[in-house]
Amino acid sequence: MQVTETKNEGLAREYKVVVPAATIEEQVNAKLEEIKDQVRLPGFRPGKIPSKLLRQRYGKSVMGEVLEAAVNESTSKILSDNELRPAVQPKIEVTAFDEGKDLEYDISVEVIPAIEPMDFSKLNLTREVVELDDSKVTETLDRIAAAQGTTEALKRKRKSKSGDVLVIDFLGKVGGVAFDGGKAEDYELELGSGTFIAGFEDQLIGTNVGDETVVKVTFPENYGSDELAGKDAEFDVTVKEIKEKKPAEIDDELAKKLGQESLESLKEAIRKDYGREYESVARQKMKRDLLDQLADNHSFDLPASLVDNELKGIVEQIKQAREAGQEDDETKGKSEEELTEEFREIAERRVLLGLLLAEVGRNNNIQITQEDINKVLVAEAQKYPGQEQAVIEFYKNNPQALQALQGPVYEDKVVDYIVELAKVEEKTVTVEELLKPEEEDEAPKKEAKKKAPAKKAAAKKPAAKKKAADESAE
Repeated sequence: MQVTETKNEGLAREYKVVVPAATIEEQVNAKLEEIKDQVRLPGFRPGKIPSKLLRQRYGKSVMGEVLEAAVNESTSKILSDNELRPAVQPKIEVTAFDEGKDLEYDISVEVIPAIEPMDFSKLNLTREVVELDDSKVTETLDRIAAAQGTTEALKRKRKSKSGDVLVIDFLGKVGGVAFDGGKAEDYELELGSGTFIAGFEDQLIGTNVGDETVVKVTFPENYGSDELAGKDAEFDVTVKEIKEKKPAEIDDELAKKLGQESLESLKEAIRKDYGREYESVARQKMKRDLLDQLADNHSFDLPASLVDNELKGIVEQIKQAREAGQEDDETKGKSEEELTEEFREIAERRVLLGLLLAEVGRNNNIQITQEDINKVLVAEAQKYPGQEQAVIEFYKNNPQALQALQGPVYEDKVVDYIVELAKVEEKTVTVEELLKPEEEDEAPKKEAKKKAPAKKAAAKKPAAKKKAADESAE
């Protein structure tokens, strides 16, 4: 095999490769010899088919396999001999080949640059720590008690207010004609819950038992029923009863309903939940600061193909969000060329950080263990109650999807490694300080737009009631 380097500029490498015809012929003969005992042809015993006939029948397919293997093996050898780590799959272009002649092809590849990570001990990070006070626990207990509460009829006569539950009969009409799904009797409606279409519940606030009223509303343009979408409607409503909500007692019995042994154990569980939540927020803030510092302290040539691929992905996400009607205001009306120019810096930052973190992980033998994989699988499955096993089977049967799931896990392990070497100061803050939005410069603002909103699948809504559309992460 003859290899000639034809380009060595920056991260780009190109080679011209010539594989002698004799080598190809030798491999073809070896492959034909290998299959002759497996081939069955009428009139011939296994292994006794003449070589000429065998070549006539199977020569072309064998030649294809041999050429593919020759290209793959020689390409791998060139990369290995030159100690090249390709940033993307090398491009192969066969320039000459005829049976009985040399195989000639060109290799073009972009390589991963030499990366020298900084001294991570020079990094200064702040980990915010929240001292949880009992007010948050009390607020949560109040919400739980309200959710677990009951309703009972008013003991004294008064007008209805938001939060009350009305027992009503209603009949909906469009143009004076009743429509399907617009009628119900003894329906319990919580005022202020947003269960019915906008404006319906508000018009029932201030009513008394026995009132008969007409509620006028307009169905949304995107309503699930084409017959009702955008139409004005009137509902004849009779208020039959007003109930007020009574929260459950905050005691051991409430805790036991929620699977806890006592009220104190419930409080402790709430504290732990808040602790995990605040710890996660604090970690993300520190990680963002870390990535900013890493980006500021490293500079190296970036493979153009990686940047282009990353940029294409960002722009594609924006286009998908645009089609779904979920685009950010800052990108609305901008052409693909304008978006490409605006987000190139973000694509470059992402590639730089990705290569840097991968290099740190490689140099320090950071790996994802089976335990890590199991944890991320369980966490993902728990997002879909009742379908846990199906989710796990999906990832086990789809290596690419599983690989994508593991990416953030690997990144976090590398980040943890760097944090261990950095100077980390703990700072006690209030919950409000922890959750307060940070003042962002232009780059982080763009960074926040990298993930397009999830699409929403339309859900058909029964008349007079709103139902949440199912969300599908695509």
